[in-house]
Amino acid sequence: MSGKQKKMLVRILLCAVIFTAAACIPLPPSMRLVAFLVPYGIIGWDILWKALRNIAHGQIFDENFLMALATIGAFAIGEFPEGVAVMLFYQIGELFQDYAVGRSRRSISSLMDIRPDYANVERCGKIEQVDPEEVNVGDCIVIRPGEKIPMDGVVLEGVSSVNTAALTGESLPRDVEAGDDVISGCINQNGLLRVRVTKSFGESTVSKILDLVENSTARKAKAENFITKFARYYTPAVVILALLLALVPSLFLGNWWEWIHRALIFLVISCPCALVISVPLSFFGGIGGASRCGILIKGGNYLETLADTEIVVFDKTGTLTKGVFNVTAIHPDACSENELIELAALAECYSNHPISRSLREAYGKDLDFSRVGETKEFAGRGVCTVVDGKNVCAGNDTLMDEIGVSWHPCHHIGTTVHIAVNGSYMGHVVISDEEKPDAGEAISLLKSQGIQKTVMLTGDAADVGQSVAKNLGVDEVYTQLLPGGKVQEVERLLEEKTSKGKLAFVGDGINDAPVLSRADIGIAMGAMGSDAAIEAADIVLMDDKPSKIPQAIRISRKTRKIVRQNIVFALVVKAAVLLLGALGLANMWEAVFADVGVSVLAILNAMRALKIQE
Repeated sequence: MSGKQKKMLVRILLCAVIFTAAACIPLPPSMRLVAFLVPYGIIGWDILWKALRNIAHGQIFDENFLMALATIGAFAIGEFPEGVAVMLFYQIGELFQDYAVGRSRRSISSLMDIRPDYANVERCGKIEQVDPEEVNVGDCIVIRPGEKIPMDGVVLEGVSSVNTAALTGESLPRDVEAGDDVISGCINQNGLLRVRVTKSFGESTVSKILDLVENSTARKAKAENFITKFARYYTPAVVILALLLALVPSLFLGNWWEWIHRALIFLVISCPCALVISVPLSFFGGIGGASRCGILIKGGNYLETLADTEIVVFDKTGTLTKGVFNVTAIHPDACSENELIELAALAECYSNHPISRSLREAYGKDLDFSRVGETKEFAGRGVCTVVDGKNVCAGNDTLMDEIGVSWHPCHHIGTTVHIAVNGSYMGHVVISDEEKPDAGEAISLLKSQGIQKTVMLTGDAADVGQSVAKNLGVDEVYTQLLPGGKVQEVERLLEEKTSKGKLAFVGDGINDAPVLSRADIGIAMGAMGSDAAIEAADIVLMDDKPSKIPQAIRISRKTRKIVRQNIVFALVVKAAVLLLGALGLANMWEAVFADVGVSVLAILNAMRALKIQE
């Protein structure tokens, strides 16, 4: 509980004690007024001040004005206990609301703990502790066990485990060593790391996340905008109705005090706190609950839109697959598997191509470059070199045809690298991108949630794309697409959905940025995704897991359901009790309990949005 909330609790308790004493002790009329004015002043001075200040600024019709008018009116007609009780219970409701909002805000602002306070920079052989904003790209920083990683970079020396829970929601630490990328905001657990900085602090992962979180509440959902407009017209309307209730019946039926009393009850009941607080709180809670799962949603409007998703479109590489090429099959014809992969690694030892790197990694041993002689690279086809005095060629079908070597295709899907030595075919190696472990589960969960269609768009070859789509259960696949082609396919799919349905696109690369912007909802992979994709997206998955997409949709639908429940519940109860108050069937005490009770129940319901089931 914050200091402000503790002070309010003290005021409530003090008011309650004095109010109880004033109600129980017999006092003459003049002293009775003073006895009730004391607790009223203790508990209501800030409401009266806000009402006066807002009136001075031209903001007359708000909840402060309603409460001030109703309670002062109660004192004017001699209903002293009711006047104090209205203000007391209203403040109890406000304390509860403030606590609920604070809890939701803390669920999001807990992410602020990922902001590093300092960085240890190596300069002139010494380690200096500086502000992260003073560190330049290319600087070497040292991260001790227990410290936060202040900047994005590449590990130069050291082996450790890093805790990524604050960013991804993943409790299992990730092991890193020399050559691995590390991102800011994670905690180095058990080893000393030397890291070369690759991004300035302003462009680092942690800065982008903090910016997304801080600005998430600025983008309001349609329901929030509706409530804002509703309150703008609702409050003056009920004041006018209360005024008419006090005057019109009195002119025809007399009994002024009775109708004024009913009008004051009408004002107390009409306070729109339940709606004004609970609806934004629901969206805030949904965003906060999602952030704890490593799902960053940039605003309530995106959370609301996601709930109407009908079509989910995926990029392939880096989204449904790992985006890392690995050797998946070794098929020798005239040598052993070890000899074949050794020949391939030696032939590709001077190349920086991802396929070449994957062949060297698959060999897994140090290469003796002295064994390799003159090397010639054929763009888009492969390489020919001399290994141990023998002519070795490694490449695709076209290269084999060019050198006159008879080869045979492989039944495995992927990129095939054929190996020939002195014009004789030795076998082939298959390299492919692995599917993410949870990709198939994500597609299955989406279908169980009623998603009408899943689509995969890729620039990869037809056989590779179709194989991945078939394995994962994707409904449609379109291959060999350039960035412009992806946009065209999304444009076509946007025409297929219903008027209320939405299309979500999930991607990670720079070439996905145009599609992410064009889709109704853009979802980017945040851990390995490009900066352009993250900037263009509306939702960012911090651990790159496709299974977080159905979880995000579930959170959005739950949040929207809670918002609708609160709106219907508050309006129905308000309308019923307003009618009872106007007919004289509800007294001031019942009005107070109706107002505070509806607010408390609506807030309790809204706080359910914070509770996310994995």
